[in-house]
Amino acid sequence: MHIAIEVVALVAVVAAGAALARRLGISAPLLLVIIGIAASYLPFVPRVELEPEVVLVGFLPPLLYAAAIRTSLVDFTKHRRSIGFLSVGLVAFTTVGVGLVAWWLLGAVAEGLGYEPLPLWAAFAIGAVVAPPDAVAATAIAKRVGLPRRVVTILEGESLVNDATALVCLRTAIAAAAVTPTVLDVGLDFLRAAGGGVLVGLIVAFVLAKIRRRFTDPVLDTTLSLAAPFIAYIAAENHYVHASGVLAVVVTGLLLGHKSPIIQSAKSRLSERTNWRTFQFLLENTVFLLIGLQTRWILDDLSESPLPGWLIAAATLAVFATVVLLRPIWLIPTTFLSRRILGPSRPGPVSWQSLVVVSWAGMRGVVTLAAVFTLPEDTPDREVLVFIALAVTAGTLLLQGSTLPWLVRRLRLPGPDPAEDALQEAAVLQGAHRAAMEKLEEISTPDDPPDVIRVLRQRGEARAEAAWERLGRPETEYETPSEAYRRLRMAMLEAERAHILKVRDAGLVADEVLQRAQIALDVEESMLDREEADDVGGQSEDLRVPPQAGGACEHLESAPMVLTPNTPDGCEECLAGGWNWVHLRLCLGCGHVGCCDSSPMKHASKHFATDHHPVMRSFEPGETWRWCFVDERLG
Repeated sequence: MHIAIEVVALVAVVAAGAALARRLGISAPLLLVIIGIAASYLPFVPRVELEPEVVLVGFLPPLLYAAAIRTSLVDFTKHRRSIGFLSVGLVAFTTVGVGLVAWWLLGAVAEGLGYEPLPLWAAFAIGAVVAPPDAVAATAIAKRVGLPRRVVTILEGESLVNDATALVCLRTAIAAAAVTPTVLDVGLDFLRAAGGGVLVGLIVAFVLAKIRRRFTDPVLDTTLSLAAPFIAYIAAENHYVHASGVLAVVVTGLLLGHKSPIIQSAKSRLSERTNWRTFQFLLENTVFLLIGLQTRWILDDLSESPLPGWLIAAATLAVFATVVLLRPIWLIPTTFLSRRILGPSRPGPVSWQSLVVVSWAGMRGVVTLAAVFTLPEDTPDREVLVFIALAVTAGTLLLQGSTLPWLVRRLRLPGPDPAEDALQEAAVLQGAHRAAMEKLEEISTPDDPPDVIRVLRQRGEARAEAAWERLGRPETEYETPSEAYRRLRMAMLEAERAHILKVRDAGLVADEVLQRAQIALDVEESMLDREEADDVGGQSEDLRVPPQAGGACEHLESAPMVLTPNTPDGCEECLAGGWNWVHLRLCLGCGHVGCCDSSPMKHASKHFATDHHPVMRSFEPGETWRWCFVDERLG
């Protein structure tokens, strides 16, 4: 019973801490580490020890898989060079740099004072332990402060792969305690671990994709999804393969996430997304709370070390400073040298602000603390190495994690622009709607009910129109048709649900029937309950389209940016006929002002159908985007 009470208490503290962090506007990992440190000194809190197998097998695979299935394989491939330099090169560089510093202080200096020196293999082992930044800490803070997507992608990609590099380095260092490996041995071991992990990940992803194609039940599909990271990890780490389970999990997650629109049904994707979000929330936040709970007993063990306190403190501070400094020392030169030697991996210059932020986003996490416990029990000064790992983990979370939001604001690094996102979404949905209408024309027959065809057209149009309505609002801020529909339909659903509850309380209908009716209402409400668009800075801020969204379009290139409107007060036809409109569009061929497709009369599109002027521009305050009817491009 006491185990159940401890688990419930752990989950309750995690939920309360995460909720408090959101309310205070700070990072949940930072707050939970602080709560864990404070709780470790409470007399009624039991001693909590993180078993490395529990973390490396129970926590790490699902956390990496949850991040991998949400990571774009296209973006990961696009930034593979930057990710590789960080996840492989930087980890090896940090392992060697920290190892030399630790060996000098705990080896040469300690030996000079008459204490047992730290062997070189153990020094490199602690270097490998503190080398990999944490997947959760970096991306959680990065997304919260609104970093550019390229920076977030690089940080996510780095944290997905660097654990594998660090664990291989750690395994090599521990093996060196018995046999001194050569550079060739280290290289072959790394290639075997990396190549084997990638191969196992490809095989597991292929097999699971074949199986999941045949699953139509969302419950069964989600169950297999929850088992996928453990299947990949165990398959790679068994003693016959002896490959990197971390890489196997990452490759499996990247491929299955990329293929999910093909191998899964819509219900399965929704179920998987919801369950993984819950699972990931509990795991990642529990991990940081457990990190803090280690503090008291690690300090108790440290008091038994024969080394003087000043030497332990000096070694800890030196390792911490080395970990922080080696990241920019590696990142900045390799970035510019790789671009000069290999050419740029993407167009445009590298932002120095981005380099500063990536250099500072080096928070350590659970892998560091779990890996240090894999050191053999007879490792010299093991309790000191465990303390150093805890200090680096907590120190980077508290120092870098707490100051990273301030640094981003100070550097004024622009995050994703909601206006650009809305333009791209509208363009994608417009093209998707057109493809759907073409398919409908292809498959429909005269025997199909006209009312059904009309409803199908209206539903597709409503989705595309709602996206365009998000692009901007008139200064009067009146309600758009899609918003009015959502408000009215939500009220109707509330009335429908109240009636179902009355029927349930009266006991007139079987509960199974009522549950099916309730699920139908819940599904529709979830479709309506979309997140409102973020504020993009007010009406005075232009909505600008990203360069790639417009592409090369001769009509957009030749059309003017502005033109004198024929009727500045509104839609030409609506003013004459007494109709209302939602948004206005300006024809850049003749100055005609027409109402948008969300408006009842759709005069802008009708004008193109009759006069064939290809480009129109938004005629709303603060909006500068243009649309080519012919090529269906934004510009």
